[in-house]
Amino acid sequence: MTNLDLYAKAEHLLGIEEATEALYDLYRSELDGKDVKSLLDIGCGRGGFMRRMMSDGIVCKGIDLSAVMVEESLAQGLDAECIDVAKVAGTYDAVVAIFDVLNFLNQEELLSFLDAVSEKLSEDGIFIADINTRYGFSDVAEGTMSSENEKEFLSVDATFLNDELATKFTLFEKNEDGTYTKYQDTIVQYFHKLQLFQKLGSLKLVDKQTFSLYDTKDKTLLIFKKR
Repeated sequence: MTNLDLYAKAEHLLGIEEATEALYDLYRSELDGKDVKSLLDIGCGRGGFMRRMMSDGIVCKGIDLSAVMVEESLAQGLDAECIDVAKVAGTYDAVVAIFDVLNFLNQEELLSFLDAVSEKLSEDGIFIADINTRYGFSDVAEGTMSSENEKEFLSVDATFLNDELATKFTLFEKNEDGTYTKYQDTIVQYFHKLQLFQKLGSLKLVDKQTFSLYDTKDKTLLIFKKR
């Protein structure tokens, strides 16, 4: 199991449903009124945003590096693949990367990722993504929490140091015989300064807005057009 698959197994215990829906609303409002007929959702998860946009008549494709997430999207009849964005065929009027997707990439990976995104955009296409602010990492994400139900117990311990957030997930799942199976892994996220996005060769940052998802100004929304 990859660390992203562990995250997928534990996501329902994190209490992020309300925040996820708020982000979906924000992205949808940014796309409203634009001539978007096709959309690529990078890090599509279980396909919640794709379902919303499909209800508006938009053709959607999702990709995610978690096979668990992709399997759940496919089970709902959605067009989803477990592939890297560089391997996606065709171009799209809009590309989105919702809920910290960019923060899971170090700087070198991020620059390659953004170049690949530009190649998937139609000539007048739009790319929207959100990132954590430094405050979002140091004052919101850092810390410990736990959650449980009758069959599962999750412990999360996050430390922000040298612009990196290391989050250790420990999940216990109860088996039918009363024993528990333990899953544990660490996911690293990276803080990125806005200046990085203002000097890209393939994408032009046309708008940015810092907003509050969990706490005061913990997120920044980035809107790009193809150069």
